[in-house]
Amino acid sequence: MRKIENLATIEGRKLLRDIYKELRYDKQRNAIIVLFAFLRICTQETDLSKYVKQEIYIIHKLGLYRGFILWMEEIVNRFYFSSINSFVYFGAAVLLVLIGVRRFNDNVSNNVVIFGIVFEAIMLLFMFFVMLFTPDEISESSEENESDATEEIITEIGEIGRDFAAAVVRLESIGENIKLMINRQEELINSMAKIAESTQNAVAPNPQMIEIMKTTNTSLGEFNNGIEKLNTLINDMKQEEVQTIVRKELESIIVKNIKEK
Repeated sequence: MRKIENLATIEGRKLLRDIYKELRYDKQRNAIIVLFAFLRICTQETDLSKYVKQEIYIIHKLGLYRGFILWMEEIVNRFYFSSINSFVYFGAAVLLVLIGVRRFNDNVSNNVVIFGIVFEAIMLLFMFFVMLFTPDEISESSEENESDATEEIITEIGEIGRDFAAAVVRLESIGENIKLMINRQEELINSMAKIAESTQNAVAPNPQMIEIMKTTNTSLGEFNNGIEKLNTLINDMKQEEVQTIVRKELESIIVKNIKEK
């Protein structure tokens, strides 16, 4: 349910205009019936659901005096001023005709002319009374302009926020791509450093490797010397064994020769 403080507010006045357009043009109600229906709405009605499709509740009634002023401003002056103005022109035209005919024809009595003057005077007084309740269009237009400006600002803020969010998403995507590029670049730099180190080691070995190679060469030299000494010992052992065998053979031959003699 939509609740409005009272019909004299800006929102209430807009609501009255909307209800009038709905009753007069959408539902095609009679102008006089609509006029007096709005007099009742402005002065004493609180539940407007019987007039429109929406559920609208007025919290505070304006009463007879303030409601009548609002009715004159927003309904009579705004929507019926042209009709009242046309009656004034009609009375003026009738008065001019009566005065003109009275001048050239005595059949028109003075009472008829006086009636025309009184009718025109009443119409002018009624028009003066209606014009006293001319609504203040400046405040409403400024309020509407302020509302439109607020809506435009909100719309622009929404568009800026949407563009900013899209820019943030794009920046995040660009940041992720930059991180991937940096990681790949670091991997490439590490690979190139390893290749350069391997190339450097292959072309010019480092001092540690040279020391290791010297130590290895020294060990190999000592190992060769040991093998040479071992070979010498083996040769000496072989010669001694040969001599021992030859000695034993000679002894056995000598023993045999002695025994035979």
